[in-house]
Amino acid sequence: MRKHLLSIAILTLTLTGSILVATPAAAQQKEATLRSILLEQFRNTWNKEDWYAPISVALEGLTAKQAMWKPADSVHSVGQLAYHLLFWNRDQLDKFYGRKRTPFSGDNNETFAFTEASWTTTVQQLNKVMADWEKAIETCDDATLKKWASAIDHVNAHTAYHTGQILIIRKLAGNWDPAKGVK
Repeated sequence: MRKHLLSIAILTLTLTGSILVATPAAAQQKEATLRSILLEQFRNTWNKEDWYAPISVALEGLTAKQAMWKPADSVHSVGQLAYHLLFWNRDQLDKFYGRKRTPFSGDNNETFAFTEASWTTTVQQLNKVMADWEKAIETCDDATLKKWASAIDHVNAHTAYHTGQILIIRKLAGNWDPAKGVK
């Protein structure tokens, strides 16, 4: 039995050593936590360019008129998608804080309500909601973070998903600058 435990200990040390050698120095310095992973995901979908363009970059420099363009009647415009993200990210943030949420009939089409006149406000409010979400993730206690981890992950995935749609629409419209990260 002791010989078996010794073998397991040696194997564990060997594997651990191999992992440490193969892991970049920066990753060895700080162990990932639930908070650090959710924050990294969140920032990558909001304003930190990494593997893909975040929503702040995807909307950057777009005029209200350009935000209205749709490649087909059955497809949403960039403005509609931005408003949809604003609606749901704000809804989840309000739920997170226990605040009164915007009334919702259950018809998801109403979450795409967007007009050319509301473009500037939509972008400003989306950036505010995203900044507030970042602060919430940074500062909430561990129990709250654990309780909300799945919902935050869904906010991140939902934002990334619609950002991809926005980039495709901008490419089709001819108003995307590939120097911003997506060719």
